[in-house]
Amino acid sequence: MEFEWTVTDTKYKTVKYFLKEKGISKRLLAKLKFQGGEIKVNGEDSRVRRTLEKNDRVSVTLPKEEGNIHLEVSHEPLNILYEDEHFLFVNKPAGIASVPSPERRNHTISNRVKGYILSKGYLHQTIHVVNRLDRDTSGVIIFAKHTLAHSYLDRLLRRNELEREYLVYVEGKVEKDHGLINEPIGREKGSIIKRTVDSGGKPSLTEYWVKERFKRATELQVILHTGRTHQIRVHFHYLGHALIGESLYKEVKHPPLISRQALHCQKVQFIHPFSHTPVVIEAPLPEDLRGLRNQLLEE
Repeated sequence: MEFEWTVTDTKYKTVKYFLKEKGISKRLLAKLKFQGGEIKVNGEDSRVRRTLEKNDRVSVTLPKEEGNIHLEVSHEPLNILYEDEHFLFVNKPAGIASVPSPERRNHTISNRVKGYILSKGYLHQTIHVVNRLDRDTSGVIIFAKHTLAHSYLDRLLRRNELEREYLVYVEGKVEKDHGLINEPIGREKGSIIKRTVDSGGKPSLTEYWVKERFKRATELQVILHTGRTHQIRVHFHYLGHALIGESLYKEVKHPPLISRQALHCQKVQFIHPFSHTPVVIEAPLPEDLRGLRNQLLEE
């Protein structure tokens, strides 16, 4: 896969500096050099220290990415929301992990994506997960098809230019129609899984809007401005409005209204880093959350 750019500004003094501005990391430069990739200027092989001039054409050819032999293959079906030569967007159902763990080696979305990529015979076989969702969270999950696409979306995430919108149902009535939860999150002492609001934790920012209030619950639209583990679950538990169905951060004392936390990644939007066009990907509300909403309306 080849990418080409034209030098339009003389501030790019060397190939290395130019490619850095184009999102080519040191790690990817090493792959280009040692794993079969190519760097060319005006159609000729080039070193990264070469000085560039205006109107020079700089191109890179990515090396073939082999699959991880330790990632098992699953041919279970995928619900694909969008696909192009750079990205694959999948609607992840609740109850399926994003990536394998010692307890779940084969029954994850990553295993299914590997099976899909193999069945299509794509050149690049490495699985690049961009946004992991908790096992019991449903909705849009993003896979990059090659390392440069992954690098570009990571950069969008760091700049908060990849918007992730969630639909959330929480316990109780949230009073403010709109709010920002700006509380640092860290690992809970004595646990490798649980997180908590902690003054020594990493900065974490969650924004929300009330969509509808019910007798004993609130429907929220939530935007993540950072991407901490369990961020939405931790922040709303901290506010005293735990997610309906929450079992990790709140003891379940009665039969729950839903068998998992009521959390769904319903929309992802960004400017496509290759075509520079707006991309909006939406995942429909799953059946269990539609059922939950109907229960809340009837109370």
